[in-house]
Amino acid sequence: MPVKEEQFTPAIFFELTIQGHSVGYFTEVSGLSGEIETLTYNEGGMNEFVHRLPSRVKYPNLVLKRGMTTLKDLEQWFQDSSAGPKRTAVSVTMLNEYGDRLRTWQFSNAFPVKWTGPQFNASANTLATEAIEITHDGCKAV
Repeated sequence: MPVKEEQFTPAIFFELTIQGHSVGYFTEVSGLSGEIETLTYNEGGMNEFVHRLPSRVKYPNLVLKRGMTTLKDLEQWFQDSSAGPKRTAVSVTMLNEYGDRLRTWQFSNAFPVKWTGPQFNASANTLATEAIEITHDGCKAV
């Protein structure tokens, strides 16, 4: 079987999609991970090792950050969820400098749990940013 050559490419920005509709582009994403918890079992008479049995999978919250825009979509989504979250499908797509889609991750039963707006400091010449933190029930690469 021929070996495929890996191609490494920089991730320039990320697109957030909610129920198939693009919400915007982000410059920073964290929380793309999963961890399988294990149960340890000490078997009687076998002292050389401890059995580690797979348990459940846990996922951290997804955090996306971007420069502040004139749109209020993220803040509005968070405010709507505070009255009773509506769980939905969310995806994050990694794009390169040409806008080519490189990888996509889908998240099930997602809703926002935190929105962070810009910090105001008139003496600093920095970009205003916002962030959205999203909880979900699982992640899969597509």
